[in-house]
Amino acid sequence: MVAGLPGAGLWTLIFLFAAVLQAGALVLVPAVIYMFAIAGTTKAVLFLLWCIVVALIDNVLKPLLLGRAVAVPIVVVFLGAIGGFIALGIIGLFVGAIVLSVGYKLFLAWLEGPVAAKQNILPTV
Repeated sequence: MVAGLPGAGLWTLIFLFAAVLQAGALVLVPAVIYMFAIAGTTKAVLFLLWCIVVALIDNVLKPLLLGRAVAVPIVVVFLGAIGGFIALGIIGLFVGAIVLSVGYKLFLAWLEGPVAAKQNILPTV
């Protein structure tokens, strides 16, 4: 919106989907080319620099926010983020990853069985 790119909301939505699919920077290329075609050089270069910063921040912040200090495979976090986004929108990116991660850990705990069984401390009858 600041650069005057038409359809800024649509570009944002497309970038959001591409960022979830790990292809965020590729979506920015047509927007940058379009800005170089219609805007002045200074405005287009500033937009290009902004897009580079956004693409780099996306690659740094997403792993920090979605998988910080979690002993869960990244596939579980990623599937939770995708499913949460489809079900709940932007908030679902985080809620879905958390819910699926907790469910995964509970499933592993269920598979391992009770602690007493692991230590061979079974109650005597």
